[in-house]
Order: sequence, then structure tokens, then C-alpha cells
Amino acid sequence: MSIIVSGSICYDRIMDFPDSFKNHILPDHIHILNVSFTVTTLKNNFGGTGGNIAYTIALLEETAIPVGTLGNDAQPYIAHLKNHNIAKKHVQVIEETPTATAHITTDKDDNQITAFFVGAMMHADALSLHDIPEKAALTIISPNKKEAMIRHSKESKERNIPIVFDPGQQTISFNKQELLLMIGQADYVIGNDYEMKLIQDKTGWDTKEILNHAKAVIVTLGEKGSTVITKEETITIDSCPVSSVEDPTGAGDAYRAGFFTAFTQGLDWKTCGQTGAVAAAYAIEHYGTQNHTFTKEAFLQRYKETYNQELRLEVL
Repeated sequence: MSIIVSGSICYDRIMDFPDSFKNHILPDHIHILNVSFTVTTLKNNFGGTGGNIAYTIALLEETAIPVGTLGNDAQPYIAHLKNHNIAKKHVQVIEETPTATAHITTDKDDNQITAFFVGAMMHADALSLHDIPEKAALTIISPNKKEAMIRHSKESKERNIPIVFDPGQQTISFNKQELLLMIGQADYVIGNDYEMKLIQDKTGWDTKEILNHAKAVIVTLGEKGSTVITKEETITIDSCPVSSVEDPTGAGDAYRAGFFTAFTQGLDWKTCGQTGAVAAAYAIEHYGTQNHTFTKEAFLQRYKETYNQELRLEVL
């Protein structure tokens, strides 16, 4: 069955700064911050959490249904979705404004500073999951306009579709009650270690309390791998070695795509995490969030070489 991916769909303008931000920001003068970073590369890419997750799901030959908005400059992105066999029926074009755009600067330590133009994403809460006739195995609620995330979680619950709550960088926009609501509706909660700490600080709920509502908490740890925590156990997953680190942007989205593609096929937690890790490795090895590519055969072979076991991903 399909995986609904509710999330931002945007253009990324990715820039590389060949030094460390810390060398140019004076902590004692942060109140009068005025810095300019000279970047050595500037590339335009297709991005957005919803677009990124859907892209890697499609590479794994599963059906992704992205739900989001593009602006009056949508045509390149629409062609990109078509070229990669990603459903575009529920991606709405808003003619009054350009597409949301992330301006991302990465330093040599892989720290990032991002300026985000909201654009067409402001209209994302006008879309309804009730307009999707297809049956779905899962809805991933990834960063988007907050009101869209709340609406799509509620509608997924109404349709009895299991929910993955993935607030990411939007965690800070939710107040306590909204976070409690979203976690209460979710079947699974995922975030990196910083995001999970922020969720816990804002809600007052530790992992044990979150697991009184969700079935599992998935925490990504960068090069240290990831963990899956349930009421019964904590599973540690090693990262997949990479041949080079070209760009960390989008690795987390690729991880989610791999993890939940395996999950919808009934595979165990460790296998899901390892599938996510291999997908993330491909993303890290390529500049941009939707420039990595692989055949399913190559993916399965890399999984086997990394984890010394077979992975079966069927076309369902």
C-alpha cells in the first residue's frame, strides 16, 4: 500500500562555507551580530521534507503520495516528480506566490544556518487527506505549516491510518498542548536527539511517558546510528559507512523513507533502522537532498555487505 507523506515541498539553495561559523561569530557580541559568509558553491535543488522523503520512497519502488504545495514557479518540480514516478495529484500549485525556498549555508564542520521563505507553504493547511481515495499503510507527518500538520494528523486518525509524527525543525512552533495532542494521536514519534530533547522539555514528558501514547520512539544520532525505543526494548542500530561526506542535508529524510518503507512491509525494528541507515548513506554521498540514486538491487547488495544479512523489499 501507499505511504502518505504530508510535508514541505520546496526549493533548496545550498551553499558551502569553507570555514567554521565559530571563527566569525563573537559570543560576547551576539546582540549586535552582523556577519557575512563568502560561500564557494551555490546550487539549486529540489527539497522540502515531504519531497525528500517521497523521493527516496520512490527509489525503493514503494508508492509515495506527497501532500503539499508549490508556487507559480512549480513546473521544474512537477517535471521532477513525474520523472521519478512520484504521484503529483495531491501537490497543489498556488499561483499567487513562489514556492517555499530554503537558503542553507553549511560550514566545514557540517553546521548549518538556514533562512526559509515560506511562500506557497502558507496554503498547505487548505489540503485535506480526505481527498485521497487510495488506501494507505501509513501517514508521515513531517515539517510543514503547523496548521497543516495538525489537520493532517487529525484526518489520518479519522481514516484509521497509522501516524508517524516527525516535527523536526517545526518542533519549536508547537506549544505544549499542541505537542501533547500530536503525540497522543501518533503511533510513532521520530526525531534526532536534539529534537527529542526539545519535545521532552516542552511537554514535560520523558520517553517513558511518550510510550504510554505512541508504540515506538525513533531517535537518529547522525554518524552514531539510531535507536528504536519501545516499552519492551531499546534497539541500537549502527550507521552505514559512507564513501564520502558530500552533504549531510536530507540524510534524515532519506533515513525516514528507508525506515518506514521497511516498516510497512512488516520487517522488525532493527531491519527498519538498518534500511534507513543505508538510505541515509546514499543521501550523504551526494550534494543536495534529491540527487542520490540507486537501483533496488544495488541497495539490497549494499545492505547485505554492511549488515551481513539479506534484506527483502517486495513491491506490494
